[in-house]
Amino acid sequence: MICLEVPYFSLNEILLRATGLWPFQQQKLARIQFSLFFSILTTAVIFQITTFATSKCTSKFVVKVLSSALSCTMVVIHYSSFYINIETVRNLLTELHHICEQLKDENEIAIIEKYGYKGKRFTTVLTALSASFIFAVLVNQFCPGIFDVILSINKSRSHHLYLKMEYFLDQEKYLYFILLHISLAISIAVAVLIAIGTMFIAYLQHTCGMFRIASYRIEYAMGVDMLQNICLTNEHLVYKGIVCAINIHRQATKLSKCLISNFDTTYFFLVIMSVISLSLNLFQVATFQNDISEIVLPMIIIFFISMYLFFGNYMGQHITDHNNHVFATVYNVQWYMYPLHVQKLMLFLLQRGGREFHLTCGGLFVASFECFATLVKTAVSYFTVIYSMQ
Repeated sequence: MICLEVPYFSLNEILLRATGLWPFQQQKLARIQFSLFFSILTTAVIFQITTFATSKCTSKFVVKVLSSALSCTMVVIHYSSFYINIETVRNLLTELHHICEQLKDENEIAIIEKYGYKGKRFTTVLTALSASFIFAVLVNQFCPGIFDVILSINKSRSHHLYLKMEYFLDQEKYLYFILLHISLAISIAVAVLIAIGTMFIAYLQHTCGMFRIASYRIEYAMGVDMLQNICLTNEHLVYKGIVCAINIHRQATKLSKCLISNFDTTYFFLVIMSVISLSLNLFQVATFQNDISEIVLPMIIIFFISMYLFFGNYMGQHITDHNNHVFATVYNVQWYMYPLHVQKLMLFLLQRGGREFHLTCGGLFVASFECFATLVKTAVSYFTVIYSMQ
């Protein structure tokens, strides 16, 4: 158990334990929990696909089933990918802890705490929104039956099933089992997305804090007081300060790249699937007729996919901006006033700053606000094409 968990990753630990994904102290119970949740999500996908065997496959029906089945498949891929790489995540969190543990300067500790609490705020807000959504889904699914029992109504109320599934069973007889399976699948899917997503946000927020510490170390090393009194001791302090700044900057880039590189293929396919799913669900919203309940699920999927793409690109842009800030700091200090060996070190930093640092997926998608806008624009374009062909 690492100290970094408290207070910054305490909520992330709860979420990951709830989904069987906490990378530390993986016990047999956690593996059973993962297997159970994975089976529920997988069967949710399978039972949606089986509807093609018993229903008339019109274009509208195909779009309706694929739009939700594709979204569930994305969660299954994300869930299994994290579990496969759980040892890597554990190693990266342990390394992050060791780096933070070595910080001694009060200002540096304050910087990392600021970014740690920022990550925790993101986790808290997104968890609260998701918990409210899960509660609303459960209430909407089971309320009609509860009212039937409380009010002793002989005639049962109609239940709207969020997911179109074919169990090859009498749906009236096994209605509550079906409702339970659908509700569990949706709740687990949301919990998995939030648990993994907020974990990555909190982790990358800490790496942003490391970039900011690198900027602080450069500013401190190249301080005006040292500039006024250059001596051998001060030269050594300047040189040591710059080396420490380079070291933590290298560690920040390494931690960021290692996390993304282990999920590179996964996120490449998830981005493509997100764009397709977004297009299909936009089509459903645009073509609904009378029953407004038919667009509740598509609207929910659109919201979650949009947030998924936005926060992924937001953190990528955040990392790039903090990396650029390090080299902007190098440009702004009076490095040319220092001894030659210090100038050479600063020129080396300036040369490295000529190449921007980005988080990428499959070497094609560069995480940034521009990428987010491009993906949304592409999804809307595909939706327009599908809509024009109906």
